[in-house]
Amino acid sequence: MDLFAYKSLLFLSLIGCCVADELLPAGPLEAVLGKNVTIKTLIKDPSYLFITWTFSDGKEANSIASVSESTGLKLNDAYKGRVNVSSINGNLFLKDLKSEDSGDYQIQIIKKDGSTKTEEINLRVLEPVSKPKITSDLTEPIEHNSTVVLTCTATGSFLTFSWLRGATPIEADGKRVIVANKEESSTLTINNVLRSDLVGPIFCTAVNKLETEKSSGFNLTVYYGPEEVTLTPSKSSDVIEAGSNFNMSCAAGSLPPATFVWYRNKVLMENSGPVLTLATIEKLKLGAQKAEYTCAAKNAKTLRAIASTGFSFATMEPISGVSVIVPTEVLMAGNSSANLSCLATSGTVTTRTWLKDGKPLVASSRVVFSADKSSVKIDPVQKEDNAEFTCQLSNAISKFKASHTMTVNYGPDSVMVTGQAEVEVKDPIELSCSSESVPAATFTWKFNGTATGVKTAKYVVEKATYKNTGSYMCVATNAGTGRTMTKNFTVSVKEEGALDVEPEGLSDGAIAGIVIAVLVALGAAIGLIIYCRQKVP
Repeated sequence: MDLFAYKSLLFLSLIGCCVADELLPAGPLEAVLGKNVTIKTLIKDPSYLFITWTFSDGKEANSIASVSESTGLKLNDAYKGRVNVSSINGNLFLKDLKSEDSGDYQIQIIKKDGSTKTEEINLRVLEPVSKPKITSDLTEPIEHNSTVVLTCTATGSFLTFSWLRGATPIEADGKRVIVANKEESSTLTINNVLRSDLVGPIFCTAVNKLETEKSSGFNLTVYYGPEEVTLTPSKSSDVIEAGSNFNMSCAAGSLPPATFVWYRNKVLMENSGPVLTLATIEKLKLGAQKAEYTCAAKNAKTLRAIASTGFSFATMEPISGVSVIVPTEVLMAGNSSANLSCLATSGTVTTRTWLKDGKPLVASSRVVFSADKSSVKIDPVQKEDNAEFTCQLSNAISKFKASHTMTVNYGPDSVMVTGQAEVEVKDPIELSCSSESVPAATFTWKFNGTATGVKTAKYVVEKATYKNTGSYMCVATNAGTGRTMTKNFTVSVKEEGALDVEPEGLSDGAIAGIVIAVLVALGAAIGLIIYCRQKVP
């Protein structure tokens, strides 16, 4: 210590007395290494004779500076260029702090009234907080299996560490999640790590009273799965149309993404990948027989594998090229038989149905089906078999039909002649002939047994004469069956006016009643006259 400072301290200690006012705030005071600090006093009355600052590192005391109204500021050589003392309030300014600047700083002041005061404050020079760094003991943790230890390191004095997931503090429970802090590091231990534990990013902060530093975001992938393996479609189907654009897909929750293999009836297939197409199955000459297909998901990191539920099906060819095969010969009602066959060029037929004019064809003594209903025999055919016959073929995936209109020759039957049986002279005679016949019948007419030359369904006489009275015969002929049928119709020609309709009058009974009533009334009147004359004198 220099002689001047020592003498000054000795002088103050001999003559000084304590004053009530505090000179310095409560300590300790902290500052960052390499930066500046001002030790501020609490002096309220700036009038003084002498102020000195002394530093002690616990081993020895050294003068820093003194200031007085008479001599001004005097600095110890060791502090020149780094220290300044305010002449107003005695504040000590110290720059470019070093580690060895940590210690006790003492201020002594003598006022103009001769009173003295001595106080000290502890200064701690803190190392700056470095940016924390996070490291992991594992690079590929497995969910539920691994214990992950994250280590956060930083340099600085009096550090306190904390962990964040995003902006949310990570809470340690002391069991699965454990935090252990040291002077310049902190460890975060997570037992049976979950995929959500390290979804962050994860941050570490290092703090002292002067500085706070935060690490860069840290991300660590936790591998998991496969889980929840799903096979689409999920519901089995008895049959799938052969050659269709059908496929099965497999998915699973997994990181890294799962790889997939396929099994048919628990036998490994050549195909791999998330999709198994029907084209692949048919290329392997599989599918015709019903089988169960499953997929298995595997994770290369977790080494876990899990299978899906099964999907069962068989392929089936759709029906196509449906036709009805019918007889080529002419069919005669009552004499011919007909065999109808229903065929398909491809596909598996499981159901056959026959319809007649849109209604089910029913078996009978003359309608007989083959065992598989691929054909039907009608023996003999009748006129009601002139109808549309439809064959419907179906299986689980398709339904087709074919139709044929069958022609059966018959007739002529039910020949009828219509017209007026009585006409007047000069009125026309119009007769029409009809019959049931396939093919349609041709018609000729005879009058009283003599051919007329008329070959139409209608017979017309423009103006009737008495000689047109007689029997008219319609002759119906079917060229297909070779049959002929006739029908007679009698026409009577009357004189003009004979067929006029009389106006409506009273009936005979009504006329008789009126006559009787008149006679009764007349008799009563005559009787009354005679009675009156007899009374007159």
